[in-house]
Amino acid sequence: MDADADLVAAVQRSTDPEVRAAFDRRVRDQAERIRADIRSGRLDTGEFAVGLELEAYAVDDACRLARIPEAVFDRAGCGKELGVHDFEVNSAATPFDAAGVAEQADRIRESVDAATEALRAADLAPVLDAMWTVPPAEGTDAYLGTVEERNGVVVAANMRHHPRYVALDNEILERSGGTITLDVPGATLEHRTILMESLATSIQPHLQVPDADSFPRYFNAALRTMGPVLSLSSNSPFLPADCYDDDPGVVEATPHELRVPVFERSINAGAPRGEGKVRFPADLQRATDVVDRVVADETYAPVLADGEADPDASPYRATLPEYDHKRGVHWRWVRGVVGGQPVGSERDGASLRIEYRPLPTQPTVRDTVALQVLVVGLLRGLVAADHPLTDLPWEAARDCFYDAVDAGPDADLVWVTAAGDRTDDPDVVYDEVFEYARRGLRDAGLAADAIDGYLDPVERRRDGTVPSAWKKARVRESVADGATLSEAISEMQRAYVERAGGETAFVDW
Repeated sequence: MDADADLVAAVQRSTDPEVRAAFDRRVRDQAERIRADIRSGRLDTGEFAVGLELEAYAVDDACRLARIPEAVFDRAGCGKELGVHDFEVNSAATPFDAAGVAEQADRIRESVDAATEALRAADLAPVLDAMWTVPPAEGTDAYLGTVEERNGVVVAANMRHHPRYVALDNEILERSGGTITLDVPGATLEHRTILMESLATSIQPHLQVPDADSFPRYFNAALRTMGPVLSLSSNSPFLPADCYDDDPGVVEATPHELRVPVFERSINAGAPRGEGKVRFPADLQRATDVVDRVVADETYAPVLADGEADPDASPYRATLPEYDHKRGVHWRWVRGVVGGQPVGSERDGASLRIEYRPLPTQPTVRDTVALQVLVVGLLRGLVAADHPLTDLPWEAARDCFYDAVDAGPDADLVWVTAAGDRTDDPDVVYDEVFEYARRGLRDAGLAADAIDGYLDPVERRRDGTVPSAWKKARVRESVADGATLSEAISEMQRAYVERAGGETAFVDW
């Protein structure tokens, strides 16, 4: 078979009812082994560890979105994402201590530098950003909407032609009636592919939790931090410039964190509102709930491993290929990940970690590290102090998150203070956010001056100086000077790209 025929055959296998039934059986069997390992303490590590995933995209010398050649991935050692313009760098886990946090910062910088050099050789540049807004030469509609059918399989031209992505695309198309629709202020996109999901990029801090018994406490605390942390980091208020008519009212109406509805509505197409793969997760009662939820989640695009292990998986995860595949499409804004190899462990070690997914890609490495350190320090500090934040009702935490999506730094925040009082005063909320982040970082062994240095780029955003607000202000100013909305968005984005990725933290732009 040639590559196209192999791709079509792999996608068709994922729709076979017998394949689906066998996949679900294997997931259930593997899940039962994981539950037993959680109960026995096999996934207890006794230590914290931290890591990060960072997604970004490439542009050409005209600041237009660009396809990344295969040679770039080989040279840079970075990962591929759903869109052919996307790349991902991963910072392998390090101990959550002073040396480990410093090593995280070094690794992230080195990985971004390697990607920059590899892209430069292809006359491209990386952009640390949460949504591309200067379209490629053919325009956004053509870029996202060009598809062809191959023996009944829809293949999007600018989607990575990997069976996992194409099978997922076809599964969601089938469930949605053949069209994916995104309707947001000022624009409606309709395409026969989920590729509009590739508009958005994110950073994902990871925190390895020492023992399974305490895992729900960290997870449930994480849910209640999402609104305040997102309000400090929002960075995606605009779609590509050519998606809009000349309506300046879009500047005020568009969400600060458009990335969230783009992802939810692309992947959840056809699902009832409030359901689907991408959503705010429920609280955990016990660590095994993490496993139960993956098993219960709707099966999309199943793949039978048939002896082929993921070369990047830990030895433990390599024994759980179907479960791990299903967990990979169990998208929640916070999720539990089972089986990663703990730092410094024997090769058969395994762990439980929190993957904190609501954050948009930030303008610089320094800003990225600041958010990573804030998240892991805050979760550790809240639990260590037995803080009553988890007394905040789940519905209030969910609503706070989605208000931060809409309003960014002006979100209606909610919190329960250390004294047990509910508050919506942002000064009180942020005071505790940074107080308990410092508590967690001190407990990890970081010195006070190092903590201040890491947190400074994000702590100084408390006055509302966040990337999405900067973008809206630049567009608003250009429109006032006579630019059309599309011209203003493009002008803003070029100014952003000139600054992004540099050594100057965003608050000093």
